[in-house]
Amino acid sequence: MKSTFAAPVCLCIGILTLASCGKKNFLDQTETTNLNEQTVFADSARTVAFLTNIYLDIGFAENATRFENGGLDAACDEAEPQKSATVTTSVQFATGTVNPSIISADAWNTPYTNIRKVNQLLKHLPGSPIPSYIRNVMAAEARFLRAWYYADLLKHYGGIPILNDSVYRVEDKIPAVRNSYKECVDYIVSECEAAAAALPLVRIREDYGRASGGAALALKARVLLFAASPLFNGNGIVPGDAVTGYPDKLPERWKLAADAALAVMNTAAYSLNEDNTTAPGYGFYKVFTLRVNTEYILAKMQGGNRELETAWQPPSRNGAKGGFPYQEFVDAFPMANGLVITDPASGYNAADPYKNRDPRLAYSVIRDQTLLIQNTGLKEPVNIYLGPDGKGASQDAVHAGTPTGYYTNKMLDENIAANYIHGSQRCFPLMRYAEILLNYAEAQNEYAGPVQEVYKAVELVRKRAGLSPYELPAALTKDQMRETIHAERRIELAFEGHRFWDVRRWKIAAQTENKQMTGMEVKRNGGTVTYTTFPVRKHNFRDAMYLWAIPQGETAKSPELKQNPSW
Repeated sequence: MKSTFAAPVCLCIGILTLASCGKKNFLDQTETTNLNEQTVFADSARTVAFLTNIYLDIGFAENATRFENGGLDAACDEAEPQKSATVTTSVQFATGTVNPSIISADAWNTPYTNIRKVNQLLKHLPGSPIPSYIRNVMAAEARFLRAWYYADLLKHYGGIPILNDSVYRVEDKIPAVRNSYKECVDYIVSECEAAAAALPLVRIREDYGRASGGAALALKARVLLFAASPLFNGNGIVPGDAVTGYPDKLPERWKLAADAALAVMNTAAYSLNEDNTTAPGYGFYKVFTLRVNTEYILAKMQGGNRELETAWQPPSRNGAKGGFPYQEFVDAFPMANGLVITDPASGYNAADPYKNRDPRLAYSVIRDQTLLIQNTGLKEPVNIYLGPDGKGASQDAVHAGTPTGYYTNKMLDENIAANYIHGSQRCFPLMRYAEILLNYAEAQNEYAGPVQEVYKAVELVRKRAGLSPYELPAALTKDQMRETIHAERRIELAFEGHRFWDVRRWKIAAQTENKQMTGMEVKRNGGTVTYTTFPVRKHNFRDAMYLWAIPQGETAKSPELKQNPSW
């Protein structure tokens, strides 16, 4: 095994096109040519540029078009993949046909490539002509980034080979034996703790967007939450297998996860972006358009971009390159009074299904007649309906532009269209405070039951969402609170790369991913409107799919690299 772990030195050659905040910032354009390791690290500006280069892939796993026709949303029960001439990883997961020979290798190659860059930087940084106090912060940033990429590997594969600080060359024999799950968790947590101790709690001005102490604490909390979850905490795919999880099941792991999330909360550095005055739930919409806000703990810093508009807006706006929400996702949103639509007291009306719903629904899903901006600057309704003859009214219609009758609206800027010349200043959220609150609520409920602190964390999220009343029913059982938290995560964190992993770590994917997924046909005949669900795709799931298969090319190079169970 050589090509992945022992990639050639990756220099900042070319132009870094991403941009952070401020006039002079850490993702400003940098151009270097004809460099080798010695010349790069003998120059302070090039050394800083090398570190900046490691940030570029930080959001690859959550990218909305990661698999060219959708991201993780289109590989689970959130969305239907875009039609493609080739069978992509998103379709393979949806249909259950994924296997080691065809699965995307990005989850393996991208993290290890960047881990090697970190190790190169840490090796040469002590000799770089940079003041020691700056070098110390740079080293902590690099260690956080290394922990981040190892965490990406861990959630895809379970235990993976840890390279420590080694920088292997092409001709070297590289260890490929997988470390245990425990060893990987302990390593990532220790790196996060070291980074948190050396980094500023938050980053401001020209450093905004760089790794912070808060980000290191948040990553630690996320990794410990996964480690405490059913898939990894003693009852995984193969009980007793130390590589794919802990051989033993310990409730105390939930306490570790809860304490780690609480540590982030206790910094008082972060808060939800709340605005229910402009409109119910408006703060939920607005936070995703704000480049600088108090809710984002870590984001992928970008210049002006239309990437989400291109992925998710309708064809009339030059979009529809990503996934399309399923009816089951729409049905997961409660009413504005907080009651699920199956509750007889909720007020749900199937003949007017979008009326008085959780405000997050409109901010997450484009449905028939949603007002959406055009490149003219005017907002026009999206015509997804069918006429009485069964034909669509526009290129955006169901079965024409969308296979489900919906488009994604999450994180889109209401003032930007995919066919605009300019883009939004939005940065994609990788960790935000709403996740921390829900992480804490889940872990604390699992460890201590639905105590008052659990109620408070969940209700903060529901209050910001614009639900009225936002309070949860009193005296919920532990199981009822668990269902409530699962439901909140599904809608609050949708299309941010969480759902695919949540149903796996909860070990419920065999239920959620083995279903007939549906869409919605809206038919209009004058003033008469009818709503009819229709089948879109039967999803299939098998237990092997709880973890990703290691690409066949990697296991073929190194027989000691153990493949995941049932692949």
